[in-house]
Amino acid sequence: MNSGILALQRALPRLSSSERRVADAVLARPLVVVESTISQLASLCDTSPGTVARLCRAAGFSGYKDFRIAVGTAHAHADPAEGVFRVSDAEIAASDSLADVVAKVASQQVRAIENTARAVDLDALDIVASALRDAPRVDVFGIGSSGLAASDLHIKLHRLGIPSVHWTDTHLALTSVAVTRPGAVAIAVSHTGQTHEAVEFLALAERQGARTVAITNAPHSPLGRAAELLLATVAEEDVFRAGAMSSRLAQMAIIDFLYVRLVQGDVAGTDVMLRATRAAVEGHRAP
Repeated sequence: MNSGILALQRALPRLSSSERRVADAVLARPLVVVESTISQLASLCDTSPGTVARLCRAAGFSGYKDFRIAVGTAHAHADPAEGVFRVSDAEIAASDSLADVVAKVASQQVRAIENTARAVDLDALDIVASALRDAPRVDVFGIGSSGLAASDLHIKLHRLGIPSVHWTDTHLALTSVAVTRPGAVAIAVSHTGQTHEAVEFLALAERQGARTVAITNAPHSPLGRAAELLLATVAEEDVFRAGAMSSRLAQMAIIDFLYVRLVQGDVAGTDVMLRATRAAVEGHRAP
């Protein structure tokens, strides 16, 4: 993955509207950075060179020159095999053919999983897995589309014999973590990291001594700042997102990373648990 583009994607939540306009143009066609001077890119996006420079600094670069080099170098060494689904990085348009829609959705989703895998903090991932393994209780909070990933995490933990609850009711979630204790783990899932209820949930859990984890696309969001441990996704939603598409898969990827790491820690014990849970429902499957 292009390191410059990945850094730009991570910076999106904290950009101003004018900076976001430049970022959108670059994400739609990264080569525009290689082909344009800072003034040309600014003119193309109807903004000033200063705005472009601020965008580069927000993405972690010293200036446009360094950002341009990062994008250009990565493009020069791109793997041709990466083009399987990448017919276009542009947003889905109302006029697109069905074939283009399928290809673009596949491209966005593959890219979200790949970028998340490249960007995830492996040390934090390992610490979270260890905390879950030893936790007397795990409270998981996620509502709306993020509730799907939160529910999946709860189910996976449950099948491994780790006591967990997925809360969708804010009052129940808060009353649960209000009586939690040190060693417990509280996990909140939110793509934007701006869900007030999720932030309140983690803050209360932290005051009670629980380890707190945020799964979010916005590391610098209120939720990202509220958590002790951060597992960041990297997913850009299209205007046709229809209830979250790429973000949902990126969240699921984080959860699968955790699940497999937990299984690795106790292969024999996990096998017993999974056999028992499969046997419990075997009689409910049609022959």
